[in-house]
Amino acid sequence: MARQILQQCLSCKAWSLATTCPACGKTAQAAAPLKWSPEDNRAQIRRKMYAVESKEWVEGLPTLPSLQEMKDAHTPSEEE
Repeated sequence: MARQILQQCLSCKAWSLATTCPACGKTAQAAAPLKWSPEDNRAQIRRKMYAVESKEWVEGLPTLPSLQEMKDAHTPSEEE
């Protein structure tokens, strides 16, 4: 689930509100990083609203592949 509404397709650069591109059907991601401020006065309220301390919220976060999986998937370019 997207944590930001506006999404941009990774391949055709089309804009959408869905995480799947309506033009080409490929994956779209958040168009810009979420705004964050160290002086965020509503952070405590937002953490309660999203229940960030619950186990379900933590398990729902995306994870990166392992370093070995990234190395295996990497194809060297001509510059390397």
